[in-house]
Amino acid sequence: MTSARSGALDGGPRNGNGNGHRRATAAGLHLGGRQLAISTALLVLVALLCVIGLVMVGTASSVVSISTYGTPWAILIREVMWMAIGVVALGLAMRADYRKLRRFSPLLLLVTFGLLFVVLVPGLGVHAMGSSRWVGFGQFRLQPSELMKLALALFAADFISRRLDEDATDRRIIGPLLLVTGFACVLILAQPDMGTAMVLGFIALALLFVSGVRLGPVMKVMAALAGLALIVAVASPYRRARLLSFMDPSAHSSGSGYQVMQSLIGLGSGHIYGAGLGGGQAQWGFLPNAHTDFIFSVIGEELGIAGAVLVLALLGTFLWLGIRAATQSPDRFGALLSLGLVAWVGAETLINVGAVVGVLPVTGIPLPFISFGGSSLVITMAAAGVLINVARQGEAVGTLRLAGPASTRSKNRNRTGHGARSVHGGHRGGGAGAVSTRRPAGARGR
Repeated sequence: MTSARSGALDGGPRNGNGNGHRRATAAGLHLGGRQLAISTALLVLVALLCVIGLVMVGTASSVVSISTYGTPWAILIREVMWMAIGVVALGLAMRADYRKLRRFSPLLLLVTFGLLFVVLVPGLGVHAMGSSRWVGFGQFRLQPSELMKLALALFAADFISRRLDEDATDRRIIGPLLLVTGFACVLILAQPDMGTAMVLGFIALALLFVSGVRLGPVMKVMAALAGLALIVAVASPYRRARLLSFMDPSAHSSGSGYQVMQSLIGLGSGHIYGAGLGGGQAQWGFLPNAHTDFIFSVIGEELGIAGAVLVLALLGTFLWLGIRAATQSPDRFGALLSLGLVAWVGAETLINVGAVVGVLPVTGIPLPFISFGGSSLVITMAAAGVLINVARQGEAVGTLRLAGPASTRSKNRNRTGHGARSVHGGHRGGGAGAVSTRRPAGARGR
C-alpha cells in the first residue's frame, strides 16, 4: 500500500549552494506579524464562547429562575457548576495524548450503547418534558445521547483509519460504520430525540466523505435513515405539529408555532446593537426555553445583529481552526478525529440557529458552549480539549521537523569543529506535514 501522507512541503527556495532543505513554517496563525498557535487560538475561542454563554444564560434565565426557585441566580449557579466541571474535562482532555484514546474507543461505544438502553427502561431513565433522555438523580444527570457524539467520533476515526491502513474495500468501511450509526440513531429516536440523531448522521457522513469512499451507497443508506426519521416524526402527534408549524409558523402562532414566532420577534426587535443586557422581553416568559435551545434569539434581541454575527463568527472561526488542526495532525486518526469533532459542533450550530430563525424544525439541539446545559456542555468542552490536544501534537511535530536539521548541524559542528553536512532522515524538510485522510491514489475502492 502506498503512503497516505501527502508530504506537504513548503515550496520555498533552496539555499544558495543547492544542497539545503526547503523552508518551512511551524503550524500557527500570523496576526500582526506575530505567530499564534492554533491550539492557543482554539482555547481562547472556547473561553470567549463560554463567557458569552454564562452572561447570556444569566440574563435569559433570571425571571424563570425567580418563578421556579425563588432567586434570580439559581439557574446561573447551576450553569457555573457545570461549566466548572467542563473546565476540568477540557483541561484533562488537553493534556491527555489523543492517540491513547484509540484503545478506549470500543469500550466507550459499548458503555454508551448500554446507557442508551438504560434510558429507555421505565424506572431507570429520567423522564421529563415528554422524553426519556437522562440517567442519574437530582441535578446530576447524564444524557447518554450527548456522550454518543463523542463515542461515535472516536470510534469512527479509529475504525476508518485502521481500514484505510489495511487498504480495505469501501464496503468494509461503509457497512459497519453505518450499522453502528444507524443502531445509535434508532435508540435515540426512541427517546425521542431527532436532533441528536441528525448530528450523529452528520458526523458519520462527514468522516466517510473525507475518507474518500464512494458516496453513492452512503447516500442511499442516509436517505433510508432520513425516511425513517420522517416516519417517526409524523407518527408522533407532538413532532408532527412541530413539523407542520415549521412550514408555516405564522399559521400556528398561538400553538406549535408560538416559540418560533416569538423567536423571530425577538431577533427582529434587536436591530443593530440590541436592547442591552437584560433589556429584552424574552426572559419575561414570552419565549419558552429562552436560556436553552433559543438563547441565540436572546442574543439577537439584547446584543442586536452585531452580537449575533459576533457569536456566529466565533463559532465559525472555531470550525475553521479545527479543520486547520486536522490538516496538520501527525497521523490520520488525529485528522479524522478532528474533522469528526468539527462536524459535530458545526451540525449543532447549523441545526440550532436554523431552528431559531425558522428555516429548520425545532429539535432541541443546544448552541455549542453557549446554551444552558449540563452533560451537553461538559462533553462538548471535553471534545474541544481533544481537538486542542490534536492541534498541540501537530504543532510539536512541526516544531521538531523545523528544529531537526539545524539541531543536527549544530551538534556536528560541536563534535568536529567545522560545519558537517546534515543528513535528513525520516520526513523530508517541510511544514507541519499535512496528513491525508483519504484513500491513496491507485488503492482499491470497491
